[in-house]
Amino acid sequence: MRRRPPGAPVHLLRTAGIAAASTVLAAAVVLGGTAAAQAAPTVYKNCAAVQKVYSGGIAKQSVTSNRVTTKSGKVENRALKGTVKKDDALYKANRGLDADGDGIACEKS
Repeated sequence: MRRRPPGAPVHLLRTAGIAAASTVLAAAVVLGGTAAAQAAPTVYKNCAAVQKVYSGGIAKQSVTSNRVTTKSGKVENRALKGTVKKDDALYKANRGLDADGDGIACEKS
């Protein structure tokens, strides 16, 4: 048990101890939150920029093939070509680059 300095009121020491503990706890929460936070996904300007990094485009995790509509109107499922990055967050950030809505942005058909 700590002794209080002579003449120091008890409530002053208790208040100072609570303030110090609160400061340490707040610093731990702030520092821990920034360390655990992940970087936001990159938003690419166009498909040329995407294909410089991922030659086959960016796909949702669940995509296993490229859905292609032929000139005759027939729908075919083709193998993915090039380096395809499967990442739901990255796809969502670049969903506007998925012209045919098949879950793969900037794919090679």
